[in-house]
Formats: sequence, structure tokens, C-alpha cells
Amino acid sequence: MKRNPKKTKKQRRYLRNNMTKWEICLWNDLKGRKMYGFKVRRQYGFDNYVVDFYCPELKLAIEVDGDVHYLRRK
Repeated sequence: MKRNPKKTKKQRRYLRNNMTKWEICLWNDLKGRKMYGFKVRRQYGFDNYVVDFYCPELKLAIEVDGDVHYLRRK
């Protein structure tokens, strides 16, 4: 599984710059190794998918659901 592929770079950058209020709240608690000393990354890519947060040492992905998941796609 390819991590952070170039094809999702623009999408990951956009998501980092346009985080939901819930993602911002969680990020404030996770950044700077505040999670028991583990490094957490935002908007991390796996193949065609992007997860909200990822801890490489634990291989733990965190996805924050929100209103965006209830919007209809055209």
C-alpha cells in the first residue's frame, strides 16, 4: 500500500487547510506528541484514500466523521 502518493497531494493539502471544527479540536490535543509521546500526522494518504489523522508508530488511523459525510455527491 503506497503512503502519501503524489496523486492525493493537492487533496491532502486542501483538507489540512480546511479542517472541520471537530478536526481542529482533536488536532489541538494530538499535535506536538501530546498523545503519550507519539507523533500524529494530519490528512495522511493511503493509495486513493486520505485519513484525518495517522500515528505511524502505532499504525493507528483516526477518521473524524462530520456533516460532510451526509452531503449528496453529484
